[in-house]
Amino acid sequence: MKIMLRCIGLSSLLLATAAFAHHGWSEYDASNPLQLNGTIEESGHSHPHGHLRLKTADKTWTIVLAPPSRMENRGLSKEMLNVGTQVSVVAYQNRNKPEEMRAERITVGDKTIELR
Repeated sequence: MKIMLRCIGLSSLLLATAAFAHHGWSEYDASNPLQLNGTIEESGHSHPHGHLRLKTADKTWTIVLAPPSRMENRGLSKEMLNVGTQVSVVAYQNRNKPEEMRAERITVGDKTIELR
């Protein structure tokens, strides 16, 4: 019985930690979508979310993308996000980190991919 209670307690702790570590989307201002056009300076294709460093005419942004499996399933391959690639992103700005945005969709070349 003690072992089972310890396992339940440990499982609850791990679940709470995972939930806390994953941020919610409420920290992004979904009432004000912005369209950014720029050049990829850096890209990451790892869990829990892919990301970009996008240089626009006036600023360099950190763009939070979808999880890699979703991007691949919707047609956005890792190779499409190479450094130097020109993209257009519709995204929502983070309320607390003014340089960070959450991407809703991305256009690479003539292909637009919905990320949410």
